[in-house]
Amino acid sequence: MFPKGKGLDHVRTSDDLLALPAEKLRTLRIGLYDRSPGSQWLARHDLVDRGVPYSIMQPDPEQYPGQIIERDLASGKIDAAIVWGPIAGFFARRVRSPQLQLASMRSEPGLPFDYSIAMGVRYGEPKWKQLVEGLLAKHHDEILAILREFGVPLVAAPAATAAK
Repeated sequence: MFPKGKGLDHVRTSDDLLALPAEKLRTLRIGLYDRSPGSQWLARHDLVDRGVPYSIMQPDPEQYPGQIIERDLASGKIDAAIVWGPIAGFFARRVRSPQLQLASMRSEPGLPFDYSIAMGVRYGEPKWKQLVEGLLAKHHDEILAILREFGVPLVAAPAATAAK
């Protein structure tokens, strides 16, 4: 994501970002969460020195993780930001600012930008596993509604690989 009118308006995907002239790309300050797919993407494309890392953990429960990046993007401290998953979805839903442009980051071989979310229980606790699975099944529609309400990107579930 980035502010409109700052020379990145035509960027719609990560490929568009990489297609910028080298002199433009090498001047960008790109905010991202440290140890995220965004930081791996910068490393893969020799742009680590363009990154401005942010901590995903916030001590203030009233502050959602994207708030600091949002503020720095609006103030011009950073030129663009790479956020992903639930934080990006929440940001996209919450921020309907005509001054901000969202662009999608595409997964690359060995560098996914989409992940499945899973729950697990300790091996040898079948009753606990059965309870968790039952609650998930019973509240499936409610859970999906919450995920959608917060803009969490949903992807198709992979084929089951674990033994029941």
